[in-house]
Amino acid sequence: MAASKRKYAGIERELIRNLTEACETAKSEIVGFQWLTHEVNYERFPESLIVTWVFDGEVNKARALASADKARVLELTLAAFEKVGISVPRITDHVAFSIEQPARGRRGQGH
Repeated sequence: MAASKRKYAGIERELIRNLTEACETAKSEIVGFQWLTHEVNYERFPESLIVTWVFDGEVNKARALASADKARVLELTLAAFEKVGISVPRITDHVAFSIEQPARGRRGQGH
């Protein structure tokens, strides 16, 4: 395995661990929050890193975006990044909000 691939594998493991902690915290604090996932292209890292926070429906997503919950999501995401040593100029560029789609077998890197 190339050194850069090994480096990114370690970052990915740590990122997943820290985002899982953020997810569990948010589940107990934010009404309607269900899970999160992330996407990244390591050829464009960290610019391409996006964490998507998924809610149970549009009402709870909208409520979260209009309340202090949005700041909490940004804070949890930034803390997860910082624990891994990921520095970004604006955390808002790396966070997305979505709603859960009808069950069709979720795929990807859910936490």
